[in-house]
Formats: sequence, structure tokens, C-alpha cells
Amino acid sequence: MENGYELRKTATKGEGIFATKPFKAGETVLVGMIEKVLEKNDSHATQIGEDTYVRYAGLIIKTNHSCSPNCGVKENKAGVHALVAMKDISIDEEITFDYAMRNYTIAFFPDDNCTCGSEQCRGKISGWKDLPEEKKQEYKGKGFVVPYLLELDNKLGF
Repeated sequence: MENGYELRKTATKGEGIFATKPFKAGETVLVGMIEKVLEKNDSHATQIGEDTYVRYAGLIIKTNHSCSPNCGVKENKAGVHALVAMKDISIDEEITFDYAMRNYTIAFFPDDNCTCGSEQCRGKISGWKDLPEEKKQEYKGKGFVVPYLLELDNKLGF
């Protein structure tokens, strides 16, 4: 709780991370800590480079996806991700981010499984590659896109 968040049960998604203090837009909410580098992508991996995947330690791995998140992903100087408030977050509000902000492709969720409950729900959890262009532009404009995703877009001609 002293970090400003805690793990709780959600009504529909199992566990999630909830704010125990308010966060202002632009404030760092959670910082990833690499537990280990993985040999390949898996359902709990976080992409940190074109072909580099890691497993984060701590509660950041329990942060749920939302198609209309309150946090964005930023890469720090150490190359790890931090979740930064995109807007003010209230006490007891679930902390969420769009998984497309960190992984170019996502192949470990069924096609129609998004349960974020957002009015802007895309119906499925997708990676950056399959994100609608208007959403990509929104995240780019707010500075919530990690460099390797843009590099992959350029390399693959998107």
C-alpha cells in the first residue's frame, strides 16, 4: 500500500491492481523490474525489443489490460517499462494499460476475450501491429509508445 497500489480481486477479471492513493496525470505509478530474460515469447512475457522478451517481477505483471487505459507505457533509461498515469487516477480505481503499448503482436489470448468493459473496447486484446491507426496516433501523441514498436512498424512497412 505504501507504493500507492495493491492487488485486489476484480468483479470480472480475477485479480487486478488498484490505487490506494491518488495519482496525477504524468506521475509514475508502477515500474517494471526484470526477473529474467526469456528465450521466447509467452503469455506472461513483456517485449522490450524486436526479439527480446522478459518476465517482470512484482505486481506490475498483475496489471490488467484496458482498451481505454488510465496508464501508458514509457521506457526508462534502463530499458524497462514504467506505467505512467495518462489521466488522474482516484483511490480505489483499477490501474490499467493497453497491452498493445508494449507488445508488437499478441498471440496468447483468444480472439474475442477482452473483458475490459470500456465503451471503446475493441473486443479482443491485440498487439501494436493490429491496433487501429487512430489509437496508434493517440498513444504516439501522448508519448506512450516504446521506440521498438515504431521501429518495427518502419521495418515492416506499416
